[in-house]
Amino acid sequence: MTIDVPTTGRALPQLQPISFIGPDGRPTDTPTEGLSIPSDRTLTGLYRQMVLARRFEAQVTHLTRQGRLATYPSAAGQEACEVGATTALSPNDWLFPTYRDSAALLTRGVPVGEILSAFRGDWHCGFDPQEYHTSPAATPLATQTLHAAGFAMASKLKGLDAATLTFLGDGASSEGDTHEAFNFASVWQTPTVFVLQNNQYAISTPLREQSNATMLADRAAGYGMPGIRVDGNDVAAVFAAVSAALERGREGDGPTLIECLTYRMESHTNSDDPTKYRDAEEVEHWKQFDPIDRLETFLRDRGVLDDARVEEIAAEAEALAASVRDAMNTEAEVDPTELFAFVYGTERASLSEQRAQLEAELAGAEA
Repeated sequence: MTIDVPTTGRALPQLQPISFIGPDGRPTDTPTEGLSIPSDRTLTGLYRQMVLARRFEAQVTHLTRQGRLATYPSAAGQEACEVGATTALSPNDWLFPTYRDSAALLTRGVPVGEILSAFRGDWHCGFDPQEYHTSPAATPLATQTLHAAGFAMASKLKGLDAATLTFLGDGASSEGDTHEAFNFASVWQTPTVFVLQNNQYAISTPLREQSNATMLADRAAGYGMPGIRVDGNDVAAVFAAVSAALERGREGDGPTLIECLTYRMESHTNSDDPTKYRDAEEVEHWKQFDPIDRLETFLRDRGVLDDARVEEIAAEAEALAASVRDAMNTEAEVDPTELFAFVYGTERASLSEQRAQLEAELAGAEA
């Protein structure tokens, strides 16, 4: 007996990642799913932003080791994912980042002091989400995926021209929240782009011990949405894929899952020792896929980037690093009673009592 099974026409992603620029900086001959490589002007801007992000990550990591921040999860090596995807957003779109997406916040225009405020324990978020159309960076795994889908649904109901983009890691893709978000977004056809940064490790757990799927982008087909696999260290491919997915969402065609293959060069956080679960040879291997080096080679070969421009961008990155140091060397003015703010719309009696007790203790300490 033959049973005809209806399909939605969602094909599985191609196994070979979409890429325009190879690790050697030369154009690739891989299929690009009808996507177009960004203009030289766009690529130069992406190069600049990745250099700034790389210097920012290095400076913050040094300051964390000096005890200036409580903890920090570096995204060094993942700049193409974060810069490429975030640059594709329009001003009206909303970004829903994770704790590792400081490079995305920097690209979105959030000042360095406000990005790092939460890591230093100065404030709950550090920046105004409405000003930057960016949600607070989520530390609980995968909660931001539901926020992105829900916000997109609300925008759709209100008739707003706004898509949402959320980052998640390979580890977070195993969380129940992620699957609920995939299903909700697909059922309600929300304009949501899920950018899965597959950096090979969920803290110390390698990808091979997290999933037996051929690739994580395969999961999209099970929810009736497109899945795309791209070279996450090729910023041209990331930008092109995310731009197309955002446009698709705005046109009413629903969500897209984009798996970006990349690598976490630094430790999970400063409290992690990666030498316990991966060897130096593996890290060295991934250095040959560096997103900044390959784009610089590509742009130099095309004659749109020269030594003078490279030095100019490097100087700009050093100025950014100096501003990070200045921000972290300035003592924050913290009001302990702010712990009680934004907890309830109407403050409960028990919370009012606790606030009064703290205020009394603070007054006694000042006396």
